[in-house]
Amino acid sequence: MTGLTDRAVGDPPFDAAGEIEHARQRWEESMLRQVDGLREAVRRRPPEILAHQCGAAWDPPALVLPYWDRRLRLLWPDLEPLAEDRRPCSTFDTAMLLYYLRTADGAPMADRWIGFRELPDGAFYHLAYQRYSGDRLVRAFGNDGAGFDGAAAAMDGLRLPTLAEHAFAFQPFPRIRLAAILWPGDEEFPARGSVLFDAAASHYLTTDGLALLGGGLAGRLEKASSPKPPGRGRAAGR
Repeated sequence: MTGLTDRAVGDPPFDAAGEIEHARQRWEESMLRQVDGLREAVRRRPPEILAHQCGAAWDPPALVLPYWDRRLRLLWPDLEPLAEDRRPCSTFDTAMLLYYLRTADGAPMADRWIGFRELPDGAFYHLAYQRYSGDRLVRAFGNDGAGFDGAAAAMDGLRLPTLAEHAFAFQPFPRIRLAAILWPGDEEFPARGSVLFDAAASHYLTTDGLALLGGGLAGRLEKASSPKPPGRGRAAGR
């Protein structure tokens, strides 16, 4: 494994936002060299079957699927993703989409949450992953459960009261579900955070890709908690 999961246990503290951005850039550079091969691998699969296996819609000549808060069309066979607002995707997002399409095998979501250590090859790197996912949530929100809830609501997170008081589910891809959890601290225990995965996630993305997805969720929540300039808030009724 490479990228975000290559730090050893006991490394000195680091800036999570800077580390995840650095790893993102390295991963993007690597994917730029592989993106043509990814497209070729995806093209070998009949688009109707692929759409069924990855949870997309086949609307000839395009696959249509949501990715975070965007609805994307990937024209076949070019497989260049385009959002409804006509903005092109970054190389990073394009690679994530192609990896998702290449890996998807149609397995149903498990409706069971697992930690990073339970993913393939995840056990050795789970402490590093925790530092830029769950620990990043703690750095961003600390004991502010209400602030965490507000950021999750701004991202249309689904509350998960059976997991914890401050727990929300997010679905960046049709068949990948993540859970972000914050346990505010008290006089006896410090605050804790965690980003979990539906147990079927490895049927749809590599472990490195899931690491980036989980760290990215923590970053999105942190960003959603930041004050927005006047006139840039969410529309009423959302």
